[in-house]
Amino acid sequence: MKTRFYTGLLVFFLACHSIFAQKIDEEYNAKIKEYTTDPRFLPSSVLDIVEHPDIPSPKTHFGQIIGTPGIMHGTKEIYEYYQLLAEKSPHLSIQQVETTEEGRAIYMVVIGGDDSMNRLDHYKSQMAKLSDPRITDQDQAEAIISDAKPVYYLNGGMHSTEMGSPEMLMELAYRLITSEDKAIEYIRENLIVLINPVSEPDGRDKQVDWYHRYSKSRTDWDDNFPRSTPYWGKYVFHDNNRDGLQVSQAITKGIFKIFFDWHPLVMLDLHESVPLLYISTGTGPYNEQVDPITIGEWQIMANSDIASLAAQGMPGAFTWAFYDGWWPGYGIWVANNHNANGRFYETFGNAGANTYMRDLSNARYAGDPATSREWYRPDPPTEKVYWSARNNINYMQAGVLASLTYAAHNGEQLLKNFYQKGVNSIQKGKTEGPKAFVIPKDQKDPAMAAYLVNQLRAQKIEVHQAVSGDKEGDYVVLLNQPYRNLAVNLLTEQNYPKEAKFPPYDDIAWTLGYLYGVEVEKSDSISYDTNDLKMVSEDAVYKGEIAGSGNSYFLNYQAQNTVLPALYWLKSENNKAEIQVIEKEHVIGSDTLAMGSFYFKGLSQNQADHIVSNFGLNLIKGSEQPSSDEVHVVSLPKVAIYHTWFNTQDEGWSRYTFEQRGIPYTSIDKDDLKAGGLKAKFDVILVPRARGNGADFIHGVTTEFGPMPFTKTDEFPSHGYPDSSPDITGGPGFAGIENLKKFVEDGGLIITLDNSTNMVAETGIVRNLESYSASGLFHPGSVVTVKIKQSESPVLYGFPETFPIFRGNGPLYRVDLKDRDMMLLQYGTKPLNDEIEYSGPIMGMPDQEVKEKEKPESGKDSPYVRSGMVRNEQTIVGQGTIFNLPVGKGNVLAFTFDPLHRYLNHHDAPLVWNALINWNHLK
Repeated sequence: MKTRFYTGLLVFFLACHSIFAQKIDEEYNAKIKEYTTDPRFLPSSVLDIVEHPDIPSPKTHFGQIIGTPGIMHGTKEIYEYYQLLAEKSPHLSIQQVETTEEGRAIYMVVIGGDDSMNRLDHYKSQMAKLSDPRITDQDQAEAIISDAKPVYYLNGGMHSTEMGSPEMLMELAYRLITSEDKAIEYIRENLIVLINPVSEPDGRDKQVDWYHRYSKSRTDWDDNFPRSTPYWGKYVFHDNNRDGLQVSQAITKGIFKIFFDWHPLVMLDLHESVPLLYISTGTGPYNEQVDPITIGEWQIMANSDIASLAAQGMPGAFTWAFYDGWWPGYGIWVANNHNANGRFYETFGNAGANTYMRDLSNARYAGDPATSREWYRPDPPTEKVYWSARNNINYMQAGVLASLTYAAHNGEQLLKNFYQKGVNSIQKGKTEGPKAFVIPKDQKDPAMAAYLVNQLRAQKIEVHQAVSGDKEGDYVVLLNQPYRNLAVNLLTEQNYPKEAKFPPYDDIAWTLGYLYGVEVEKSDSISYDTNDLKMVSEDAVYKGEIAGSGNSYFLNYQAQNTVLPALYWLKSENNKAEIQVIEKEHVIGSDTLAMGSFYFKGLSQNQADHIVSNFGLNLIKGSEQPSSDEVHVVSLPKVAIYHTWFNTQDEGWSRYTFEQRGIPYTSIDKDDLKAGGLKAKFDVILVPRARGNGADFIHGVTTEFGPMPFTKTDEFPSHGYPDSSPDITGGPGFAGIENLKKFVEDGGLIITLDNSTNMVAETGIVRNLESYSASGLFHPGSVVTVKIKQSESPVLYGFPETFPIFRGNGPLYRVDLKDRDMMLLQYGTKPLNDEIEYSGPIMGMPDQEVKEKEKPESGKDSPYVRSGMVRNEQTIVGQGTIFNLPVGKGNVLAFTFDPLHRYLNHHDAPLVWNALINWNHLK
């Protein structure tokens, strides 16, 4: 009797399960299979999207599945879909975290089970407690770990041509909130998943419009057609993933806000560049300040993902052979820098939703073909693959599901690791040197010292200030804190190994004291009474002072970054005020003003007060006016910043820098050069680094595909900003180059940065500057020593004889010995061989005294490399850093490095500001 009862009960439950079992959307399944070009590219984990009765799938909402050929969605459509999911499901919420430079919202999506969503604040609080072992002891941590839910962050849409992740994440979100599959339920109940659907919305909308306007019609991948819109963000292109130290762009601010609000254990950034799926571990060398636990997690997670994909028969997944793990300024390195885990994928994208034949035969990573079987790539792809957008979606989603599964099943260990990394950092601060960093009160540019403090605080590094005692005003970074390793990373020199087998993935030095021109002292002991120290709890602001007495105002110039903005402000407020540059040292009472200092006529007390309080500058009052033959009057220039249409990366950083500093400018392009009349409109034209060579500058984007308007229309509303053109193809042409030459001949100043110097050297605008090839030189971004050659040059006002600059790989130039006075600054401290005076015997002059060669003083020369690494540095030492080349009535100021690099090397920027202040006195 009982047996029948239980048998019947089982039948009843099985029948109920059959009735209430989720219905699979077979049409969705069929479309996934149809749009996937090879069964090996179709993992089982991405199939079986359910047909939910209340929550719309992407197919129901959009009318087609994710990965449909020819379909890409803009941010309005994407965000509307997430908002609809939030309305329909208790397992998903959405909130805005930031606003872009162009006014678009950046959203964060939160996904979790019932318990997670009902207690989000509780779980956020638990993660915050684990992040700081000073407030959470070991016993408390164990209790929290047993209760906490691991938080996992997914970042999409950072690089705008990598278009798959914003699409895939919509399908993933729907799967995570609707599926009752046991694996998905386990993720939902044991993880809190954060999704940033489109971290660069401005670029996403431009790129979607570009796809529909242009590249959707392309049938061949290798046709040389420009796949990318010329702009992504308002300022920053691909470098939006190089802003993690500056935290200057909205994309980075959004990522940082999410991290510090939630403290996710893992941040996974979804990119597209290599076949078929790269899972980040890097070849090394690894950043020396990353906790070994994190490095171990990179390996374990990557291998777990590889195994999961291999189990589903997917070829082409690999680790190790791409990227290094050194530079700490990527967006998701906010995790690695703060005791969590930052990692990324690179899948294989087509910059849209077209299907192309892709040739992998020439692709190599870490020296190996992309199609070879290696220990890190157990199942390689074939030399050619017929690749679709859906293939890309499949690989990305299968990888993410594998990674979420790992985190859900290993959450306790990840939580323990997170806490332990904070413990390790604090312990190092107590037992290892240094114990503290000191930013002394007395600085050449006190406003930049305040900026350094604020940048450290943006990274949640604690900074104190001495508010009493003998050292009042100093800032102190005590290193017994959870982010000690990051403080050491940012404030000490980097020693990249010269013997590294593979070239670095990005810059290799970032010592902020050098980059900002701020003196930072490393201390192995703490020489401050703790009662004298107060935690800095709001942004540091340096307000200058007015000293002395008299009727006139002076400014002692030491290459402060805010001087030029202050001058522009003054002239906008008081056009009758006269600003004079003092060309020699000048004594006022007990103060000796450096060459290049300023004397103001007609400056009111209120204006002086504004300058010291708003620009962080110190003024001196005095009565000892300089003589007229010792000064020149400042005529602030009308500045243009030139941009090409084939590379807008670095001109965007230049525009951003000018706007942040408050320096007015006009953006111009090829059409302005072709139109001519440049001298009537501008005094200075800045040409930022633009990649390419002289021919690229002349001819621009190939006219083969023209005309290509970049204009705002009803159909393509995101185009036309931050600049527009009826046709972006073609360059200024020879006529435009001739107009640019006429501009300088008529008295204008052209400033070229880094390889944009190619433009003036290779087009004939200057004739005495020739390319120099330094044999074997390898110069990844490092801080190096330079030495002044022409100490009277206004370009070098405020700088000492030797000082550091930041330089990466880039072209070098030289002038003949007879023109060596055009070389203002050199690399290193030793002269070129042809500059060393001959001291041997001279035939025909038997009475000539043979001079004994002077021996250099021991320890006098500074090392060339101060932070980073340069191979074969002897081939660059003595070569020109900046050239001042007269052309007609004007000048070309040619830099062989970029003093406006990524809004990072603020110490170098005053070399440009000096040129603007003294633009008509450079002869």
